[in-house]
Amino acid sequence: MARAIDGPATTRFAPVEIRGNASWTALAKTGISSAMADAAEHAPRGQCVCVGLPFRVGRPVVLHDKGVTLTLDSIKAPWLVFMHTSDIRPVDTNRDGLISPMRGKGRLAEHAADYVIVYADGSEVRLPIRRFHQLGTFTRRWGENCFESILHQKMRSCRAHHEQPCDSWGFSQTRTGDNDGSPWANWLWAWANPNPRKEIVAVRFEPVSGVIMLSGISAGRGASLPLRWRRRRKALLTLPRGQTFDPTLDVEGRLEQIQLDMGQVISAQLQSQYPNDAWTKSYNNQLPAVSDRHVLVEYTSHEDAAFHVSGGKTIPVARLEERGKSGSLKVVEPATQRVDLIVSEKGTKKPVTVKLHVHGQAGEYLAPLDRHRIPNPAWFEDYAPDYLHRATHYCTYIPGETVIDLPVGSVYIEVSCGFEMKPVRKVVRIGKATRQVRLEIEKVLPWRDKGWVSADTHVHFLSPTTAQMEGAGEGVNVVNLLASQWGELMTNVGDFDGRSTHGTIDTGGDGEHLVRVGTENRQFVLGHISLLGYEGRPIVPMTTGGPGESALGDAVDVLLTEWARQCKAQGGLVVLPHFPNPRAENAAAIVHGDIDAIEMTSWDDLYGGIDPYSLSDWYRYLNCGYMLPAVGGTDKMSAGMAVGTVRTYAKLPDDQPFTYDAWMDAVRTGNTFVTYGPLMEFAVDGRPAGSRLEMSAAGGTVDVTWSVASVTVPMSRIELVVNGEIRECRQVEKDADQGHFSAQLDRSSWLAVRVRGDYPDKSKVIAARPTAASYLRDDYLDKAETIAAHSSPVMVNVADTPFMAAADAMTILEQIEGVLAYIDTVGTRPNDKSYKRMRMVLTGAHRKLHNRMHAEGTFHNHSPVDGHSEH
Repeated sequence: MARAIDGPATTRFAPVEIRGNASWTALAKTGISSAMADAAEHAPRGQCVCVGLPFRVGRPVVLHDKGVTLTLDSIKAPWLVFMHTSDIRPVDTNRDGLISPMRGKGRLAEHAADYVIVYADGSEVRLPIRRFHQLGTFTRRWGENCFESILHQKMRSCRAHHEQPCDSWGFSQTRTGDNDGSPWANWLWAWANPNPRKEIVAVRFEPVSGVIMLSGISAGRGASLPLRWRRRRKALLTLPRGQTFDPTLDVEGRLEQIQLDMGQVISAQLQSQYPNDAWTKSYNNQLPAVSDRHVLVEYTSHEDAAFHVSGGKTIPVARLEERGKSGSLKVVEPATQRVDLIVSEKGTKKPVTVKLHVHGQAGEYLAPLDRHRIPNPAWFEDYAPDYLHRATHYCTYIPGETVIDLPVGSVYIEVSCGFEMKPVRKVVRIGKATRQVRLEIEKVLPWRDKGWVSADTHVHFLSPTTAQMEGAGEGVNVVNLLASQWGELMTNVGDFDGRSTHGTIDTGGDGEHLVRVGTENRQFVLGHISLLGYEGRPIVPMTTGGPGESALGDAVDVLLTEWARQCKAQGGLVVLPHFPNPRAENAAAIVHGDIDAIEMTSWDDLYGGIDPYSLSDWYRYLNCGYMLPAVGGTDKMSAGMAVGTVRTYAKLPDDQPFTYDAWMDAVRTGNTFVTYGPLMEFAVDGRPAGSRLEMSAAGGTVDVTWSVASVTVPMSRIELVVNGEIRECRQVEKDADQGHFSAQLDRSSWLAVRVRGDYPDKSKVIAARPTAASYLRDDYLDKAETIAAHSSPVMVNVADTPFMAAADAMTILEQIEGVLAYIDTVGTRPNDKSYKRMRMVLTGAHRKLHNRMHAEGTFHNHSPVDGHSEH
């Protein structure tokens, strides 16, 4: 026996006792179709609560070829709600298989029956029952709904799959559930009694066409149609002290701690508590505190509904909304004032794409009409243009203009656009006459005007159009969107065409915010490699060697070095992503000279800065003379990461027009820096990063000049790094500074500068809410400052002193030996020809570095790979 209880029952209605003319066990004998008889096991029976209304389902009424009269206990009620359904009706077709006139499977507007209400005084009211209006079928074609009745089960809430996998992936991302797939549909139709003071003593059912089944009647009072809920609203629930919030939903989409009878809780989240009183003095992306007992509840309900909260207490919605507070609930001002929100660059009227956050006085996030009210930060679950800073600070991207519903009163707005525009936090008062809100954002750091181009070298899962908007909203000039393979999953491969750069003027863009689709090719031991901007056919296979990157059974049949060479042959730029891991064959590719740059990666962490682990590995290659520019890429794969959280700045030559190809050339020259916010210019004896200087064997002194500025991360000090060691450092102003260092060099050296800085509440945030990727970043937690920016090096060659650090060179050799061991042993073997080819490439890299070490007189131990008789 099926039961239907979709929440608590309202006390404003009561079930009507009916005793029909049929039994559930003998339904097949009543003239219903075999399909209806088979589905009847799913029909609700017994004590039921449907859309908050109570019903008692016993013997049903089956209306077929003769009328049925139900004698009722005397009822006085303004409303009767009938729970009924109809059998399927055959649909006739013509000889061409078409239906004419076309009334649909449910027989649009067909007169099905009359329900005759009989009063105690003998008077009657006749109610025509028409299909598609008061009545629908027990099974229906998708999209054929009723106009005046609703399904007997509430629409329910559900959580996104990563939060609670109660619905299938994909559908759960809608955060709503319906009953389209139910094998049995009853329809609820509410009749307004024109004589509510007269006693109803019977209902006579008169058939007109087809078979109808009535399961129950509910009678009661209400201020309006009991089946019509109002638009959504919000309230703040305060839990009893010591009670923690449980976000788990049951199978009907209900929470344990708060429910509605004639309504539904849409969502419930712990309240974000922003510093509203000091909003304009707080900083961009500052995280709110999260309450442990205040819950922001969004709901939709009938005006006569009641909340049912912990402890069995009920709180009428009408009383709450009239008083503003009742029991443990407090009203949150509804967002009903529709306004145009426009953001323009200061001094112009031109809208500018920005990242936007808006919240109300209760900390409730206020999203534009075409954005998520609850953004989803999970991997591959959603691709809307949103950003969630540590899953608590919600933002979205807008192309300068949007439409948003706001509450009357104060709203708190944050607008930002990258590292060169000063973020804005502003309090705006919304009145009943407000129709438009205008904000200005100002560019205060002219790095782009000086020829610097910003880029994110590593983005996944967005469409090119969304990537372009998010890049523009973060002030990123170049977004590299990377197609790839993940086991049997292919992503963005349809966006790759080997020729298009999105956002150029000739494609309708502004020419300042470009998107190019490349590929990230991967093997879980050998490593990953980003192939950017290449032309022609995609470089495949994109993954090899089986899980966790490739499909089961895939062989290791191509090396990173070979992918890199193919990319270069097709005119592309080769980057080692999220350097150094997976750290294996990248060593051979670097030794062979096939890598253009190495990438510092943010993962989903705004606070970690540049990872010292990554820098340590980069430095060992620089120490051995391998000039590798640094670039920045986020590896963005969800709304938990913002495009350009860490980014590359590359300097174009003077008077060089900005194009994607010009950007690739600028990276190849090495005049780059990586940053989480601070911007810099750096030179050694007037030569920029990426340069090579020559000195005599006597060495000498070089002059290092620098300037730094930041409108996001407060800076604290700058460090001169020489061969991986801090040679000089000094404190800097938090927003802008400049100066120089002198460095005496007596051997070949590389020089770079790095900037440290921090958000003031970093330690508190990290302690309270560790990032999902914290297992990758466990080395900075106890550091007072993080590395917020780092330049690429200038290489200074002092005659007769080669770039060579024996210990670092040995680790590179050992890494290549490890790759040889892998393909010789546990790596899934390809055909012999491919295996021998790969082994030759790797052996060649090993010998290349080994022979160089010999030539430069570097002592080292020998392994079986390079053992020979003279040693």
